Amino acid sequence: MVIYSGSTSTACGQGQAAMGPFYCSGDQCLYLDLSFFSTMKQQLDADGDFAYAYVIAHEVGHHVEYLTGILDKIHAKMRQYGQGSAQANKESVRIELLADYLAGCWAHYDNELFGSMDDTDLREAIDCAQKIGDDYLQKRGQGYAVPESFTHGTSDQRMRWFKAGFQTGDVRKGMEAAMNLNYSQL
Repeated sequence: MVIYSGSTSTACGQGQAAMGPFYCSGDQCLYLDLSFFSTMKQQLDADGDFAYAYVIAHEVGHHVEYLTGILDKIHAKMRQYGQGSAQANKESVRIELLADYLAGCWAHYDNELFGSMDDTDLREAIDCAQKIGDDYLQKRGQGYAVPESFTHGTSDQRMRWFKAGFQTGDVRKGMEAAMNLNYSQL
C-alpha cells in the first residue's frame, strides 16, 4: 500500500487524489490519498472506521483478483471491447462487484477470528457501498443516471455483493458468480 498526498507516479500512470483509492496491477500496489476519507465524509456523508476499512478491503480485493488471474482476463476483455464501450463497462462492473464481495469475505473472517465488528460497523460499510454506487453518484452529480456508463455497479448491487461476501465468507462462490455474471447466484 502506498499512501500519498496530491499525486504520485505509479506503473499505471500518474495517480491523483481526485481518483480516489485505486489498485495498480502493473506494480501490484494499492494507492491511497488519505484525504479521500475526508471527501467521503464531507461530500457523501459516508463515515466511520469500518466504512474506511471497507474501501481499503475493496482495493485489496482487486489484488486478490490479480493473484487469481481474473483481473487480467477481465482487462483483456475490456481492451477487446474498447475502453468506455457499454460492454467494457459491464466488465468493469464485474471486477468492482467482485472486489466488494471479497471485501465482505475479509470482514466475515476478520469478525470470525477477532470478533472485531458490531452492528454499527456493518451499517457503515453498507451505507458506504450504497453511496458509492454509480446510480447514486450520477443522480447526485447530474440529476439522472446513465446505466450503460456504469463502471462500478449500482448502489443495490454494491451493497448486495458486499453483504453476500460478509454472510458467506465463500470466496469461490463470489469468483464463480462474477465470472458468470450470475448476480442471482449470490
